[in-house]
Amino acid sequence: MIAWMLLCSSNAFSQQLPQFTQYMFNTISINPAYAGSREALSVVALHRSQWVGLGGGPTTQTFSIHAPMKNENVGLGFSFINDQVGFENTSFIYADYSYTIRIGLETKLAFGVKGGFTSYSIDQELRNAEPNDPAISGIEDRWSPNIGAGLFLHTNKWYLGLSAPRILNNNNNTQSENFAALDRVSSYFTGGLVMDINEGVKFKPSFLVKGTNGAPLSYDLTANFLFNDKLWLGAAYRINESAGALGVIADFQISNQLRVGYAYEYPITNAPSFTNSTHEILLIFEVFKNLNIKSPRHF
Repeated sequence: MIAWMLLCSSNAFSQQLPQFTQYMFNTISINPAYAGSREALSVVALHRSQWVGLGGGPTTQTFSIHAPMKNENVGLGFSFINDQVGFENTSFIYADYSYTIRIGLETKLAFGVKGGFTSYSIDQELRNAEPNDPAISGIEDRWSPNIGAGLFLHTNKWYLGLSAPRILNNNNNTQSENFAALDRVSSYFTGGLVMDINEGVKFKPSFLVKGTNGAPLSYDLTANFLFNDKLWLGAAYRINESAGALGVIADFQISNQLRVGYAYEYPITNAPSFTNSTHEILLIFEVFKNLNIKSPRHF
């Protein structure tokens, strides 16, 4: 039982921020320098169910809110992530601060920091069923402080980001030397651009490279088309050393303030047990300072 649940827990006992198919629309979850960059009060909610139908498959919920302040160079944000993987539950509660400087006619560079707490716990029913198992007996449920930092370079047509959402290493296992429950440092390099195909169609490719101590690099490549500033349609591809995934994305701009999105992802792996699909739902609500804005922001 323990072995199967460990298998279901990707990189078991190694706490990492969860992955998203629609990462390009949820940047604040990994980069504090993004706070306030959309020049709007921006609220983003996301639910992800991974490997649907597989017991212990990851489920993730995120909620974030960020906005520029009266001093438009300053952005503030708040983000919450809840991640359930097998018998492990991790929650991240962090505040974000960014400061932006102009380094060209259209180019801005934002510096960001985040600080908060990570909550880590193991299912109590499992503890009761296996009280002496060395894999879990030394792991404590706890809140651990952590900090992060990021950079965000952007214009209206392209962006690059570099961030480490959590810099400190925390070990929640205080007794066993054979098993670890770790906060590992993860670094993210992101980028994207928007190109006009014609009057009604825009093309937005983007990428994300994730590196985590003790784990192989992960690469996300995404291509989205925007039709009449209303409908996003795209495809996504993720690959790392052991597995990968293919996905499709559809987002619809209901109004200037409200947008909904859906992503479907199917794993590419040699292990037949892990052929279950993944579903992701995204909701974005924004109030722009310029109420006469006629089209959505592209990133």
